[in-house]
Amino acid sequence: MQNYFNYFTEIEERFQQRRGSLLMLSTLDWALIETWREAGVPLEAVLRGIDNAFDKYDAKALRATTRTRKVNGLAWCAQSVMEAVEQAVEASIGAAPAASAQAAESGFETERVGRYLEDNAAAIESAKLTPPADAMATEIAVRLRALATGLRVEHVHSLEELDRTLSVLEEKIFAAVMTAAPEKELVALREQAARELAPYRGKMQAVQIKQVQQQFLQKRLLEARKLPRLSLFYMSHG
Repeated sequence: MQNYFNYFTEIEERFQQRRGSLLMLSTLDWALIETWREAGVPLEAVLRGIDNAFDKYDAKALRATTRTRKVNGLAWCAQSVMEAVEQAVEASIGAAPAASAQAAESGFETERVGRYLEDNAAAIESAKLTPPADAMATEIAVRLRALATGLRVEHVHSLEELDRTLSVLEEKIFAAVMTAAPEKELVALREQAARELAPYRGKMQAVQIKQVQQQFLQKRLLEARKLPRLSLFYMSHG
């Protein structure tokens, strides 16, 4: 199983390093990283794409006679990342599949995962939600506690299977939140996503833009209600 702890942080650090400043990633940037993660884009391909994009940017800046505009978002690297993915796929044809990492090697110890599930259950129970989201939240909190108990009785055989279950639960609570959300809030969030994506539309495919918009909407709606993300991807390293 991929080391979830490093995916976000290494991408953020590489982008900041190449940009030459500690620009904090925006909600849109985080949404883009999530689409890469969900699509199974290897971390190495993302980092290579960022490097390639900035190599071209630096070369152009050296030739320019006027000051080059500063890069202000990770989406500027999206096209280069997709090119790096295509190159990685071509290079891997015929290669033997890599062995799956074990839970102990990736840091997903049973007790830590159990605490993560219980902490998320408590956070969901304390959230102030309106119908039908409140009923769905109660159902999911109960399910998370049951999963945590089950882990301690019988060690997990497949972290991937557990994470798929958590992703389904997250989709269910997000759907309930969407249904309960005021129309004005949803329209405002979609307009914000469209504004922030506008400078990068030429560097992203239509399907990717749609995915990022959806991730942006999901992230903002859950954050506003203090609801946690459930995937093991969001489990703290500490």
